[in-house]
Amino acid sequence: MTASPSPSPVHVIGGGLAGSEAAWQIAQAGVPVILHEMRCVPGVKTDAHQTDGLAELVCSNSFRSDDWEYNAVGLLHAEMRALDSVIMACGDAHQVPAGGALAVDRDGFSQAVTAKLEAHPLITVLREEVAGLPPEDWDNVIVATGPLTSPALADAILKATGEESLSFFDAIAPIVHADSIDFDIAWRQSRYDKEGPGGDAAAYVNCPMDKDQYEAFIDALLNGPKAEFKDWEHVPYFDGCLPIEVMAERGRETLRHGPMKPVGLTNPRNPTVKPHAIVQLRQDNALGTLFNMVGFQTKLKHGAQAEVFRMIPGLQNAQFARLGGLHRNTYLNSPQLLDKQLRLKAMPRLRFAGQVTGVEGYVESAAMGLLTGRLAAAQALGRDLSPPPPETAMGALVEHITGGHLEGSKFQPMNINYGLLPPLEAPKVDEDGKRIHPKERGRAKKRLQSLRAMASLKAWRDAG
Repeated sequence: MTASPSPSPVHVIGGGLAGSEAAWQIAQAGVPVILHEMRCVPGVKTDAHQTDGLAELVCSNSFRSDDWEYNAVGLLHAEMRALDSVIMACGDAHQVPAGGALAVDRDGFSQAVTAKLEAHPLITVLREEVAGLPPEDWDNVIVATGPLTSPALADAILKATGEESLSFFDAIAPIVHADSIDFDIAWRQSRYDKEGPGGDAAAYVNCPMDKDQYEAFIDALLNGPKAEFKDWEHVPYFDGCLPIEVMAERGRETLRHGPMKPVGLTNPRNPTVKPHAIVQLRQDNALGTLFNMVGFQTKLKHGAQAEVFRMIPGLQNAQFARLGGLHRNTYLNSPQLLDKQLRLKAMPRLRFAGQVTGVEGYVESAAMGLLTGRLAAAQALGRDLSPPPPETAMGALVEHITGGHLEGSKFQPMNINYGLLPPLEAPKVDEDGKRIHPKERGRAKKRLQSLRAMASLKAWRDAG
């Protein structure tokens, strides 16, 4: 009896969250995979990465809400866990306190993903740049280069499609040394005392401002020198990652209704007086020595950042482990360029995964890596596999980026949200037949959508 030939390796270009997840899924299916990562190549770097680790987090350490019943990104977490996600497994193993969110020790997380992939017998990690289009004999390729795709590869893809990529700015928040925070002013508390995955209801550091302090801070933000890149001036920002000073430009009260909202928090030193605004910091590493300024991504020049952010009560002596920064992101016009298998219509041997497809966020990026890995592995094994149904969070993202956005509108990056899932009628009674108050029906509807999604996802998984 002749043994079946081994499948040809799948090539994955890019070792970020999407590429790492794709490589893991392919190898777990029994298909060899070659993961190409250009960092560590002499003279080759990106605008935002700082290490040579796989799955490096460069913008924020938060995977956002972990509540799968009532939050769409939490639902995406649950779907990925059900599909043996290496990103979620390593995230869970390296979580740090973050209220209702799942946040991770960035270095520990990256090191864990790197170790798992490098130890897998079917994964080969090559530290090299793939300049231009992949060689023609690579017949099953996943391009997971993310928003920081190398210019040579990006230009080659554009020439192959005849399209122009869309771009937007992405900004990075500063990180503060914990021992430089003044806890005679600041206090620890999660909003509404909500416990996170680690059971900590005091995961955030809170810095209060009165009205005069807030107004002076807004003036400093608006007047501070900004990093400008004139050849990018036509590029819009993505609303989910606006620089703090851009938000301030939209109105002096914008920040008080955004990242600096004072709701759900009580200053223990003055509990009867509500702060005018509150700056929150979230733990950034497992040791608790670093804290990320929540929502404070910025394009202020480095020389101005320390001066402006030390105006925040409690941060007057802040020492910064990392200042904020700005880099350019790129994504495809996916509804025009990609099919439902996330393959390039003009060159079907190429699949795309991650933020370059027009999903926004670490979790969404990794989810698309997971999906393309499974699709590519099925192709290598000669099996048919369709994407998950649109009732799932993962399937809803595929529907959006391959044509589900508003017809005639400009395609832009999208986070997962319940609005992408097929609608359900809000229930009027619960499982026990008790009437649901009208104000609670929207929440109950989300739970029904989540239950439907998990059932659909598991049926898809078991059938595949």
